[in-house]
Amino acid sequence: MFKRTLEKKLLQLRNQFPVLALFGPRQSGKTTLARTLFPNYRYVNLESFEEQEFAIEDPKGFLMRFREEEGIILDEIQKTPKLLSYVQLEVDQHQALGRFVITSSQNILLNQHVSQTLAGRVAITTLLPLSIEELKGACELPKIAEEAIFQGCYPRVYQHHADPIIFAESYIRTYVERDVRDVLKITSLLEFQKFMRLCAARVGQLLDFTDLSKDAGISLPTVKSWLSVLEASYIIFLFQPHHSNFNKRVVKTPKLYFYDTSLVCNLLRLTNSDDVYDHYLRGGLFESMIISDFFKKCYHQGFPPNVYFWRDKLGNEVDCLLEEGSRLIPIEIKSSATVQSEMFGTLEKWCEWAGVAPGSGKIIYSGEEDQARKQGSILSWKSL
Repeated sequence: MFKRTLEKKLLQLRNQFPVLALFGPRQSGKTTLARTLFPNYRYVNLESFEEQEFAIEDPKGFLMRFREEEGIILDEIQKTPKLLSYVQLEVDQHQALGRFVITSSQNILLNQHVSQTLAGRVAITTLLPLSIEELKGACELPKIAEEAIFQGCYPRVYQHHADPIIFAESYIRTYVERDVRDVLKITSLLEFQKFMRLCAARVGQLLDFTDLSKDAGISLPTVKSWLSVLEASYIIFLFQPHHSNFNKRVVKTPKLYFYDTSLVCNLLRLTNSDDVYDHYLRGGLFESMIISDFFKKCYHQGFPPNVYFWRDKLGNEVDCLLEEGSRLIPIEIKSSATVQSEMFGTLEKWCEWAGVAPGSGKIIYSGEEDQARKQGSILSWKSL
């Protein structure tokens, strides 16, 4: 059983809102977390055909069953979105805090629907796969970065010692055949799987929509639509550039990353951690693991991500900027297990351009030891 960082925030929010919404990808641990934190709540799985049919045909009668319950967990609420209107009526009538917990692995349209229907009544949270800190706390963190990249961060891989290849293959196949078919109504699932592989081959790179459209053999609007679906179901995220400074000379194109690197490895047909080490995208895979971990830290504490990158039109780049109020912390991410002084070059230039104190930059690398140098700090990937 993993101790999830989001637990503390959810328990706080239960005393502040009538409805808690827990969004996140399939298999990230939403149901386990909800049932663990609220063991006395009635659990209802809306993927069950019988429950789904009841909720759709008679939503009032469906909810009346739970009038005497301390609380209700409605799992996979996206299957019955119209039920939210009746949840709103129940909430307004009884005014009980923390009575409903709703979960969803698909926020395509649902997030907007929840916000509109339950405005002022709902706290929306996001649970992503395990963070490096959560794995470390459970003594499950792999010894080397390449192994962590290959195994990914889904709880089942660690809790049940599932084969990461079989898990990732099954996950992608199930995701495509269930969620994508439901949302996009596409006829060629193989075409979408090809699109996912092309996205995997671009991990850590600036996203050229036109180039992706050409390689996938689909229109530009279709590319944007399919990327939106991958984002909304927590497979990928588009990493945005920070451009409040140096506006005239910075790149404003996002980069493409995956929330879980085991899925990228599967799409790239990597079969073990040695394949990761030798692959030309090793740097992008390591970046994806680290940057997605920063996103997890934000979401699991109930905050929107404060993470960006910076790149100018001359090719100067800082892999990651953490924005804390008016303060920016520049970070370089290196897949090498050895740090050399010249790796601080861009950080030192950026600090000079931004008027930030020299030595405030950090390098995260795949080695073991943390170091303090005059040019900045060096952190092991395990120290995140």
